[in-house]
Amino acid sequence: MKLRRKRNDEAPELVLVSLIDVVLSLVIFFMVTTTFNRLAPIEISLPESSADPREKPEQAIEVSIDAQGRYYVAGRELVNTQVETLKRGLLEAATGRTAPPVVLSADARTPHQAVITALDAARQAGLNRLTFATAQRADEGGR
Repeated sequence: MKLRRKRNDEAPELVLVSLIDVVLSLVIFFMVTTTFNRLAPIEISLPESSADPREKPEQAIEVSIDAQGRYYVAGRELVNTQVETLKRGLLEAATGRTAPPVVLSADARTPHQAVITALDAARQAGLNRLTFATAQRADEGGR
């Protein structure tokens, strides 16, 4: 009589296929639900408008003015608030482009003179395609 147990030579197998499926599903879920925000170097509270939002042109020059009246051209702060400095900054940002549009983003509390100075500098630089960035009113609710 043989009392030995039958020996199984196969080692226990760990099935990772279902675990990999779950991990990949989670990765895809997080990639799809993640929102990407544009980080601005300055905080601007845009004035409100009831007009439908338009997409910003790809090669536009963005001029931002904060609440203290400081200018930022393409994300870089200018050394002072003089018209000539702003004009040079605009011309430098427009190098290599033919008549690029200028998007003016001014804080709602920006002094009116700072906006007029930016408009004057753009005109002197020969940049006549200007757009003002605004935020859509919350009470509009998408019409």
